[in-house]
Amino acid sequence: MTVGLDLLEIERIERALERRPNLARRLFTDGELAYARSRGRPAQHLAARFCAKEAVTKALGLDLLVPLDIEVLAGGADVGLRLHGAARARAEELGVEVLLSLTHARELAGAVAVLR
Repeated sequence: MTVGLDLLEIERIERALERRPNLARRLFTDGELAYARSRGRPAQHLAARFCAKEAVTKALGLDLLVPLDIEVLAGGADVGLRLHGAARARAEELGVEVLLSLTHARELAGAVAVLR
């Protein structure tokens, strides 16, 4: 079993998105942005999704994070994942499914990706 894990201080992504408004479009799909914006503290959900992208990249053994190649669908118990580009090709090459779990608290967000 291969696992990828990532943690992020939510404040870091809040500051980065404030400083560089176009950054959100480079890191997140329209669906991810819409989901986060429908929540009380969008940065919490964006941070968890960024962690998911990092965790999936690590689990798949990819050398480079390509944020839009990894798309987090929905949230909570219904969280899902759609892979595109190099991430999809690598998962197919390995013959694996990627399982994902997200979490966030007041200050931290995290994600775990497991290959099955």
